Order: sequence, then C-alpha cells, then structure tokens
Amino acid sequence: MSTQHPDNAFPAPFAENGVLKGEGEIDEANWAWSKLLCDEQMWDYEGKGADVDVIMKLLLRDPEYFRSHVLGSDVFLTLRIPNPSAEREMRKKLEEALHTIVTSYDIAAGFHDTSLPPIWEVILPFTTSADELLRVEAYYREVVAGKQDHDLPGRMKVRDWLGEYHPESINVIPLLEDEVRLQQADTIVETYLHGLGREVPRMRVFLARSDPALNYGLVGAVLLTKLALQRLHRLEARLGIPIYPIVGVGGAPFRGNFRPGGVGRFLREYPSVQTFTIQSSFKYDYDPAEVSGAVQEILAHRRHEPTPIEEDRALDILQRSKKRYQQQVVKLADMVNAVAASVPQRRDRRLHIGLFGYSREAGDGTQGVVLPRAITFAAALYSLGIPPELLALDALTEDDLAFLRVVAPHIFDDLNDALRYANEESVGRVLGPEAVAALHRFSPGPDQEHQGFTDFIFSWVQQGFDLSKARDVVEWAARRRQFLG
Repeated sequence: MSTQHPDNAFPAPFAENGVLKGEGEIDEANWAWSKLLCDEQMWDYEGKGADVDVIMKLLLRDPEYFRSHVLGSDVFLTLRIPNPSAEREMRKKLEEALHTIVTSYDIAAGFHDTSLPPIWEVILPFTTSADELLRVEAYYREVVAGKQDHDLPGRMKVRDWLGEYHPESINVIPLLEDEVRLQQADTIVETYLHGLGREVPRMRVFLARSDPALNYGLVGAVLLTKLALQRLHRLEARLGIPIYPIVGVGGAPFRGNFRPGGVGRFLREYPSVQTFTIQSSFKYDYDPAEVSGAVQEILAHRRHEPTPIEEDRALDILQRSKKRYQQQVVKLADMVNAVAASVPQRRDRRLHIGLFGYSREAGDGTQGVVLPRAITFAAALYSLGIPPELLALDALTEDDLAFLRVVAPHIFDDLNDALRYANEESVGRVLGPEAVAALHRFSPGPDQEHQGFTDFIFSWVQQGFDLSKARDVVEWAARRRQFLG
C-alpha cells in the first residue's frame, strides 16, 4: 500500500520546491501503480484538502494504463477518512469523503464499462471502538447510498433523478493507534463483525507503528504490534474469517525500518501481515528499480502464523520501557521542538501538533508537554545525534534482551541501523552515562559524515542560535540516512 506519509529525505519528482501538493499526489498514485508496481494507494482525507475528483483525474492522467488495470479490481484506491469522534473540526469532511465513493463509481463505470466500484474500502483513524466503525458503515449505507430511495416532488425518487448510488455498502478498516486499542484489536474487530449483521468474506485491520513508537518507544511499539498480531490470528482461527493485518511502517528504524533492502528481514519478522505501507522514503530515497523489485518481493510473500509471544512477559517489558522512555522524552522536548521547525516539509498539510499527554506515567510537572508528529519528532532527534531508538534501552535487563531475541530478533538489526547515527557527546550531555553505556553496547560505531552534521546542529541548539539557518544541514543529514524521520 503506497501512502502519503512525508518521511522522504529527497524530494519527490512531482514536488514543487520540495513539497508534494494536490496535483503531484495524483501523479504519485499513478506512478506507484504503474512504475513501482504497488497494488494499492491510500488517499488521505485526514488533515489535508483532498481532491474529490481523484478518480476522474487518475483515469485522465494515464488512460492507457487503466484500460488494462481496472480500479477496484486490479489496483485499489483506499480512502483514509476523518474520524468525527476524534477530529471534530474535520468531521463534516467525512461526508465529503464518503460521497466521493458514489461519484467515483459513475466515472469509473463510464471508463471501464464495468459495475465494479473503484473505491469500496475506507480507513478510520483513531479507532477506539466497534461502534465508531459501525457508525461509518451505517452512515454510508443508510444516508449516503440510502438517499437514492428518498422521495422528491413529482412522484420521483432520488435514484430516478440522479441515477442509482453504488456501491450500496462499504468495508471499514479500523486504524488502531494507541496502547489500549492495539491490545483490544481482537475484541474491537469481533464486536464490529457481529454488529454488522451480515457476513463478510474477509476483514482488514490497520495497526499503527509510528504513533505507538512516539508514545511508548521502539520496544513498546514492537511488542504492541506483536501482541495485536497474535490476538488477531487467534480471532481468525476462531471465527473462520480471513483477517488481514496492515502494518503502517516507515523508513526510520524507529518507525519500522521498512526500506527496499530490508524487505526480506521484515517479512520474516512479521509473517502474518498481509499489507505493508510503502511510505515516501521507500519510494523516493532509493533507485526506482530497487523499489519495484522490493514491491514484487512483498507481493510474492504468503502469510504464515505469527511468531508466538508470551503476553504477560511482553506487557511487563512494555510498561517498564515505556516509563523510562517517557521520562527521557520529557528531558528532550524543548530541544526537539527547537529543531522541529528546521525539518523540511515534504507534503502540503494543515498544521497538526499533538499533546504528549502522559503526565501520570512521566511524573509530576509534565502535564502539557507538546511534541510534533512522529516523523518530525524522529527527524529532530536524529539531527541532534540522539536517535529515538536509544531511548529506554538502559531500562532493559539481560532477561528482557534474551526475550526480545526470541520474539523480535530483528529489533537488534534496527538498533544497529539506527545507532550509527548517534553522537556520543550529544547523548552524554543530555541523557547521561547510562544512555552512553547503552549506546556502546548496541552501536556499530558512528557514521562520521552524519556526526559532523549533528555536531553542528547540537551546537546551534545549545547556543540558542536561529535554527532556520540550519535547515540545509538537517536535510543533508537526512539524505545521509536515506530517510527524514
């Protein structure tokens, strides 16, 4: 699944002054399908002005490709819609997004001469309950498509005037993003399936990877993903319905370490996952031939059972590492926010700043700590020479590490890949000797070129200089890593 996550170090070929905007994202979707060989594109209505004419523009941009590749059958466009329960200022955009499904059907039917809907699935971010999913499904079925049966003056129904509304129903994919809901993945899905009142051939579930890393650290995010996958696998066996997990992974080790050269490693680590996100770093920071080869490797993969994990043990490690991680993040917050303004913007998006609301876990006096989104957060820490993967490592015991080597062995590859970008002086001055000891234990040694960039950035932060003038250095460091954050 190609996505619009802005984690690329190098600008996209469709960008304007480094920033990818509306028309460029149309080109990106066509490129992801036709050149990179992805079979699905996420179209984001959350936090941006999404193009409601996306299907028409896609078909007009590359009609030759779509004559042999039918939208909704051969390649897929999946909408990420606003969640009215969580994003109240965006909630009426939900109606616009869902209505796009109906209008897109008529356009695609005229082009393909087929009754297949080009869009028939949506992703609901910030899902906290089955009721939220059922509301979206019911709203589409009863209000958006259901309005075709409403009576109009002159003894006419809406369908007689505007034509029939298709599809009559849609699939809703929960995007689970926090600790509680990731642990409740099986319960939320089962309750939703029972509440639908109709049989479905399969169910897709989206497990976030970036926000759990931002909130709980690398180890916590990995363990939560493993727990959710195990519980979904058990539910699949019990219900007899295929449940296809999607994992939202990015290029930075902190956000998944998913890059063209590491696809095989990731498939072995998460054998039960059906769909992986191909974010912007994957697409734009590597040679297109390497990217398309990696995509073909993913498409050829067949799911297997997930690696078993002892849940009580995993939850114990999660809680201890999360506590230490959050304590260290509080120390870093001011520096992160100082550097964040210099992280290059890769997509045209509305401002979104989230509260890092964990004051009880982090201790007294931390209420209201504010951080940027996960990509910018990670980019800022890498730029300072303090990779976010380093945080909370000093809280792990030998027994913890032995457990991780069994259930998540490639986390040590993630550390090896990430900690080469650490600057020991920065780590010591901010996090102290325990973090330096952890760095020595897991780091393969510094990347000298990247260290030069981080020396400069850290020095400017310490001296309170205007970091807007360091923007180029932040970008050079990102290009050295081949991911932004």
